[in-house]
Amino acid sequence: MFILGLTGSIGMGKSTAAQFFAEAGVPVHDADAAVHRLYAGEAVGPIEKTFPGTVRDGKVDRVKLAALVLDDPAALKRLEAIVHPLVRAQEERFLADAAARGATVVVLDIPLLFEVGAEDRVDAVVVVSAPSEMQRERVLTRADMSEGKFDAILAKQTPDEEKRRRAHFVVDSSRSFDSARAQIHGILRAVAAMPGRRRDSRDGA
Repeated sequence: MFILGLTGSIGMGKSTAAQFFAEAGVPVHDADAAVHRLYAGEAVGPIEKTFPGTVRDGKVDRVKLAALVLDDPAALKRLEAIVHPLVRAQEERFLADAAARGATVVVLDIPLLFEVGAEDRVDAVVVVSAPSEMQRERVLTRADMSEGKFDAILAKQTPDEEKRRRAHFVVDSSRSFDSARAQIHGILRAVAAMPGRRRDSRDGA
């Protein structure tokens, strides 16, 4: 089973790329969606204990939590120590299930793939990218976004140029949906002939 890691900075079109992989029949594990589930489940108790007042009606209030950790590196590390192991456990269950169903390719959609060192867990990395002007325009149309918030998020992400340099594949999302879809199908054709390195190293194949 070949494991593709999918990533891209905010506003680059990563979520759309993930949809195109799923549309092509590839199982996709969405780390952000996993966090959303955890914020209404397993992570609620530990987060409330560590960040009192951030849980409302049995769910983590993401806005309150973000306000506490966005500009506090130490608080962010405490949050990551709670959430990351839980996300990894969900990821491992996803991979085991996909392998049991005979999947030949899967995608791990990880927004902070390089930042958390997740490239070591995948066979190849796909980075979704677009010009910075287009990225800024896309992000600032979001209702909950401001210039300051956008810049703060960017400051915590690996620069797009470095992501592209470290990628095995780059999807240019600056053109049409059809173009992005075609690029993704091209990636799937390419990986069909590539060995799954994690599988090979584990099984001795």
